[in-house]
Amino acid sequence: MISIDGLGVEFGGTTLFKDISFVVNEKDRIALMGKNGAGKSTLLKILAGAKTPSQGKVSAPDDAIIAYLPQHLLSENNRTVFEEASQAFVELIAMQQEMEEMNLQLSSRTDYESPEYYDIIEKVSTLSEKVYSRGDINFDSEVEKILLGLGFERADFQHSTSEFSGGWRMRIELAKILLQKPDLILLDEPTNHLDIESVQWLEDFLINQAKAVIVISHDRAFIDNITTRTIEITMGRIYDYKVNYSQYLVLRDDRRRQQQKAYDEQQKMIADNQEFIERFRGTYSKTNQVQSRVRMLEKLKILEIDEVDTSHIRLRFPAAPRSGNYPVIANDVSKSYGDQLVFSDVSFTVERGEKIAFVGKNGEGKSTLVKAIMEQLEHDGTLNLGHNTLIGYFAQNEASLLDESLTVFQTIDDIAKGDIRTKIKDLLGAFMFSGDDLDKKVKTLSGGERTRLAMIKLLLEPYNLLILDEPTNHLDMRTKDILKQALLKYDGTLILVSHDRDFLDGLVTKIYEFGNKQVKQYQEGIQEFLARKKMENLRELEAKSS
Repeated sequence: MISIDGLGVEFGGTTLFKDISFVVNEKDRIALMGKNGAGKSTLLKILAGAKTPSQGKVSAPDDAIIAYLPQHLLSENNRTVFEEASQAFVELIAMQQEMEEMNLQLSSRTDYESPEYYDIIEKVSTLSEKVYSRGDINFDSEVEKILLGLGFERADFQHSTSEFSGGWRMRIELAKILLQKPDLILLDEPTNHLDIESVQWLEDFLINQAKAVIVISHDRAFIDNITTRTIEITMGRIYDYKVNYSQYLVLRDDRRRQQQKAYDEQQKMIADNQEFIERFRGTYSKTNQVQSRVRMLEKLKILEIDEVDTSHIRLRFPAAPRSGNYPVIANDVSKSYGDQLVFSDVSFTVERGEKIAFVGKNGEGKSTLVKAIMEQLEHDGTLNLGHNTLIGYFAQNEASLLDESLTVFQTIDDIAKGDIRTKIKDLLGAFMFSGDDLDKKVKTLSGGERTRLAMIKLLLEPYNLLILDEPTNHLDMRTKDILKQALLKYDGTLILVSHDRDFLDGLVTKIYEFGNKQVKQYQEGIQEFLARKKMENLRELEAKSS
């Protein structure tokens, strides 16, 4: 369907990748993998036509629609949510209007044999093919269906996009892409800012309705569920596996073991030949053999072993004073903004050492309750912190709150106190900031780098209650795994607001579900919770149809 032939990209004499070739077929759902900096986002931009390669080309049919969702969010404008989503059909509507205008011309002209008349007929025919290939579209109905699926309420449709957070504006951009019904959808970290229900809706859409998809994502459960093919970029080339992410990991390890074996065998062969050359150099009877082996070694191409991302974070939360038995106790807590009720009559007790997840649709009050626990907003009812409770809070927008004018080193140096000041470089190094990275301005950092820097700030104080609001957004899989392992070993109390099912799995043992102005408690892990929710939804479906 879409052909990628001999692509190469160079930056200032450095080759990012070269001679990359593959074909995207209809119904392909491809995960694009590789370590940070391997060129994944660059390749996606080339496929989208947003960047020009140094060499090679991308070939697609003239009428192919390629839609691209970058990590950058939709900029604010004065359109309503519904109007902005409807921009997906602007080109189609313009073509329909142009057809109508040309048909009016044809009905009024009498120069039936003129070249101009035939030219108009040809243009109408071409436009008709393009329009009718999209099918009979009820624009308003399609926009409504997609927006509701992505978590918007009908009441949101007429609100200005400027009233919504960056995450919600990203959903509007995603809606515009899905409405185009493209031949190829390119998604760069699409699940950041999506709640669990919206992620599941997106999965279903991509599996059952999308023609072809290429996705970059650090959400392991998401890519495992939707993809059937994995393309890895490593050391400037690609490996193409016709399997999903988990199976790809197994095959990749097999490939690297085979590479290591072949490399070790070649190194032994080289050593043996070098020993022969040194032993018999100058021996007349062995001259031809020595020269032959010298020439062979000179021409030998040394085998390479594909790089493994060995960068890692040795993440350990500092020891904290012991809190009381019940760090948080809530009784009949309610919160409203004017006439808008967020939740009511919420009562719960958090025991010391519990690891809890707050889940539910965006806008149902998860972050609101967190702020109430933090004593950052007023509420009805009582919400008490237990004896000696020290809260460490990682906000959803923590990375964006960093001072962009400071360097990486200054950001930590400004808040470090006591003995830790002598270990700032070690701490930054543990989070993959070293060398020239220390002098980078915060404004030049990627989303993942900013999140790591904000996480370091959290580590500088000993807390016995950690509240983390979407901490894994912009973190790669390796970093998420290391953070998860550290949280498993953390001996304090943990409250996690997260949509990342893989991250929550095995980490939390209690779920607080937010929805319908209430908070329900479940003494179970995320997998059991999701399995039961799907059953509940099926029962609701059966009840409605009976």
